[in-house]
Amino acid sequence: MKAVGYKQPLPIEDADSLLDIEIPLPAAGGRDLLVEIKAISVNPVDVKVRASSKPEVGEYKILGWDAAGLVKAAGPDASLFKPGDEVYYAGSIARSGANAEFHLVDERIVGRKPKSLNFAEAAALPLTTITAWELLFDRLGVPRGTAAGAGNILITGAAGGVGSILMQIARQLTSLTIIATASRPETQAWCLAHGAHHVIDHTRPFGEQLKAIGIPQVELIASLNATETHYASLVEVLAPQGKFGLIDDPKSLDAVPLKRKAASLHWEFMFARSLFNTSDILAQHNLLNEASDLVDAQILHTTFAGELGTINAVNLKKAHALIESGRSHGKAVLAGF
Repeated sequence: MKAVGYKQPLPIEDADSLLDIEIPLPAAGGRDLLVEIKAISVNPVDVKVRASSKPEVGEYKILGWDAAGLVKAAGPDASLFKPGDEVYYAGSIARSGANAEFHLVDERIVGRKPKSLNFAEAAALPLTTITAWELLFDRLGVPRGTAAGAGNILITGAAGGVGSILMQIARQLTSLTIIATASRPETQAWCLAHGAHHVIDHTRPFGEQLKAIGIPQVELIASLNATETHYASLVEVLAPQGKFGLIDDPKSLDAVPLKRKAASLHWEFMFARSLFNTSDILAQHNLLNEASDLVDAQILHTTFAGELGTINAVNLKKAHALIESGRSHGKAVLAGF
C-alpha cells in the first residue's frame, strides 16, 4: 500500500524529508480497526516529530495523527465499529501514523464521523477537538452549562487548530467570556467568527489591552503556542487562584512565579490516554462521538481551512512548511491517494 514516510529527521526543504513509499498492508487484531484513509490533516506534532525523531534502523517512520476514513476490517475483540462505518480519530503517537492508504487504530480512541461533513472536513477535527475538550473540561475543570458567573479565559494563539475549536466549545458549552489573541486582521476576524467575545494582539502588552476591554485579570489561561515567549506576561495578568493550562513545548518552565498567586499549572497532552492505556481511555471515543453529534446539530463547526491536494510527499511538505511558517489558521487537509 502507498504511504508517506522518512528515514531520518531533515529540514522540510530537503528532498528526503518526506518520501512516497510502499509498505505491507497491516491486519487488524485485538480491538484494532483497519481503516481505509480518506483524508488526513497536519498538526504541529507532525512537524516536531519529523524534525527530531529517528525511526528504527532500516525502517521508515510514518506520521499522521488526524484521520477520517472507512472501516475495512475489525479485530476479533472489537465491538464499537464494524466494516463500512465512517470514522474519525487522532490515533496514538506510539504507533505508526495515518499517512498511509490503510491504518490500524484502537477502536477506543475512534469516533463516528459527523454525518454532515465530508471526509476532508471531518479530518480537520479529531486531534484538536480532543486537545481542546480535555484542556477545558479535564485539566482546567470548567463546568459544562451556561450558568452566569463562570468567569473568563484567555486563549493565546487562538487562530490555530486547537484554538479554533476551543473557542467554539467554550462559547457553546460553557458561559465563559472568551478573550482570544491574534495579531493579523484575518486571524482576528477568524477568532471572532469562531466564538471569541474579544480579541487582543499578542505582539503588544496583554495588561493594557485587557484593561481596555474591562477585564484586568483572567481566571483561566489556555496557552496554545509560544508559552516561553509570553509566560511572564501571562502570569502577570492571571488572577489570584487562577489556572494556567498549556499544550506546547517550552524548553523550560518555572512554576515558582505562580506560587504568589496560589495559581495552578495544567499540562494537556491528548496522547497520554493512548500512550499509557489508561483506565479511562474510552473517554476519547465518547467525546469524539459527542463532538460529532454537536457538529451534526450545527453547534460546533469544522475548522477546515483548505485542501492541499491528495496525500503524497509533495503536498505533505507544503503542509509542514505552512505550519512551520507560523502563519496558518484552522486546519490544512489532504484527501485521497
